[in-house]
Amino acid sequence: MDPDLPIATTLEVRDRCLCLHVQRAARVLARRFDTAFRPLGITNGQFSLLMSLNRPDGPRISDLVPLLGMDRTTLTAALKPLERRGLILSLPDSSDARVRRLALTDTGRDLLRAALPIWRSEHDALDRDLTTIAPQDLREGLKALG
Repeated sequence: MDPDLPIATTLEVRDRCLCLHVQRAARVLARRFDTAFRPLGITNGQFSLLMSLNRPDGPRISDLVPLLGMDRTTLTAALKPLERRGLILSLPDSSDARVRRLALTDTGRDLLRAALPIWRSEHDALDRDLTTIAPQDLREGLKALG
């Protein structure tokens, strides 16, 4: 064993690394919501993306990048299956045809209506499961990071 990297260092990183703990928690949450949304044929990421389009004026891709914490290329790739399924449309902006705006279709809105009770039920269960920290404190702490 390398004396500069004793097992104590590994344990320190395991116990202290916020990145590790947030990534692990994100994977657990993603699996939980993916399972819940599976009957609707969407993932948790697709639910979030569809919900981000639920606004009076369709957003530009650049509007969604900071909200979803995704880079433009990844976001563009994530939109394609939703567009192929007829859940979203990409339309020219009324004031600048070079700019594309995203909008939910009626089918996309119907899917969100069906998904929302599932999302609420899962969040209610999560709130009950979080016994060592108040759910709102956890959300606020995570928001402070990004």
